[in-house]
Amino acid sequence: MLPSLMACSGAQENAEPPISSEALAAVDKAPGVPRERLARAVDALFTDEAAGETRAVLVLHEGRIVAERYQDGFGKDTRFIGWSMAKTITGVMIGMLVSDGRLRLNESAPVARWQRSGDPRGEITLRQLLQMRSGLRHVETTDPVHDSDAVRMLFLDGRSDTAAYAEAQPLEAEPGRKFDYSSATTVILADIAARSLTESREARFRRAIVADYLRTRLFEPVGMTSMVAEFDPAGTLIGSSMIHGTARDWGKFGEFMRHGGAVKGAQLVPRGWIDFMTTPSPRNPAYGAQLWLNRPTDIGTDQLFPGKAPASLFASIGQLGQYVIVSPRQKLTLVRLGHSSDAQRPALRARLVDVVAQFPAR
Repeated sequence: MLPSLMACSGAQENAEPPISSEALAAVDKAPGVPRERLARAVDALFTDEAAGETRAVLVLHEGRIVAERYQDGFGKDTRFIGWSMAKTITGVMIGMLVSDGRLRLNESAPVARWQRSGDPRGEITLRQLLQMRSGLRHVETTDPVHDSDAVRMLFLDGRSDTAAYAEAQPLEAEPGRKFDYSSATTVILADIAARSLTESREARFRRAIVADYLRTRLFEPVGMTSMVAEFDPAGTLIGSSMIHGTARDWGKFGEFMRHGGAVKGAQLVPRGWIDFMTTPSPRNPAYGAQLWLNRPTDIGTDQLFPGKAPASLFASIGQLGQYVIVSPRQKLTLVRLGHSSDAQRPALRARLVDVVAQFPAR
């Protein structure tokens, strides 16, 4: 009987522990993939301490919520800050303004201080700003953290007029030649958006017209009714970082992107604009236009999981581990909101790709 007992013991040691009722309850009874496996993958996002603190997870497959779970103290009505996920919303807004004929992608970016005779910044195009290759001097992160341009612009000496701070930076490279991820670049785009909509320089008018444009052209048509955007004292949308919304509304934004900028057949932004946003930048194959792509990069660390998920997958990614991941081939949108340090991000990405892997690519 000894071999039989040993075999039985080995099977018990290798068996997965029973799944918790909480983990199983977070997954739809018919998610279209093995329910328990999906529940375990979602549960690991909440239980793996190495991946940081997950506060919300939402999984949509074929347009339907198949998993939804929140940490204690958070829920479906909680607004979460998107941090740099806001950049993708700003990118979509710019696309709408290009479609409206108010802006032109390949012309000099309409920043007044750059148009003075002899200023080389006048060569920067809207396309280059969107693809993070303006050539402007910028330090996104540094040690100590308060020395970074992003922190100085948003919270220190630039906070009263973020666009003025960003647009005052000199060139450190020829426009178009170098990729440099930059929150300041997106603030410039937000200022350009405001200037294309109103000639007024009064903060209250700038704030009102941009907020109304986002609400009527994007948020309400997509059904993102919880979204709240922040503006600086000069009335510029803090389009790099400060847009808040529920997990469900971030999920709706992902679905809008998955459908090529359309909602229920209504094209809110030309499909070609979403194609542009998801096309690799000439200076970084892992970045499009205000959007990360699932491609390997030789500039820093891979932000997604190339080789482990479809190359067509893309994502809005925010500081501290905010994600809206969209995989068109899998008809999948995955939202993760929480708090993960830079050191915890590799473990977090491993857990996220485990969820993505539950769904077949077609």
